[in-house]
Amino acid sequence: MPNPRTQTPCRSSSLRSIIRWLVLGLVLLWALAALSLVAARWIDPPTTAVQVQRRAQAWIHHKPYHERYQFIPLGQISPDFQHAVIAAEDARFYQHHGFDWHAIEIAAEGDMKGGRIRGGSTLTQQLVKNLFFGTGRSFLRKGAEFALVPVAELVLGKRRILELYLNVVEWGPGVYGAEAASHYYDKTSARNMGRRQGAQLAAILPAPLKRRPERMNRYSDLILERMSQMGW
Repeated sequence: MPNPRTQTPCRSSSLRSIIRWLVLGLVLLWALAALSLVAARWIDPPTTAVQVQRRAQAWIHHKPYHERYQFIPLGQISPDFQHAVIAAEDARFYQHHGFDWHAIEIAAEGDMKGGRIRGGSTLTQQLVKNLFFGTGRSFLRKGAEFALVPVAELVLGKRRILELYLNVVEWGPGVYGAEAASHYYDKTSARNMGRRQGAQLAAILPAPLKRRPERMNRYSDLILERMSQMGW
């Protein structure tokens, strides 16, 4: 008959070994993601987790999927378009270091009141999520995101973060980045986008698969007002 005293230490040792390997695996995944961010300082990402997720969803549900994604330099995106996105999604982009605690607090209050327009995530947080995690929500993903955002701020810098974000963010069904969005919605290039056009496209970013620019006049007016208050 097995001795329970000898079984307990074995089980305890096995559990510690499993936990050790899980922790090691998580550390290695974090290191790989951090190295990818370092590489992204010079190399434009060929795809993102969100794009892979949308392709997989289309394949699983047997739906047609046409991807529009063209990476362009930040200088080829009009300043008005850039400013509209910052005003809409992260007004304190140039002041914070990856997390805007004030915006997070406001978003939490909006959740409780049921009137939130956008979340409290910064452009840096959204970039990390787009590159590595897709659109799923979990405490594990939030924890990993929290660990990678300071790395992105440190190795990329604000200009590159903005350039990457504007090029990879989802802007509609199969539409990724400012250039693809400009052609898809306004039949023009990102360098030709004006204030009103930029504000209307920025207005759909919180829910790009549900919103349409022409239906976002009230919110786009608010974005234009924010731009003026910020000196743009």
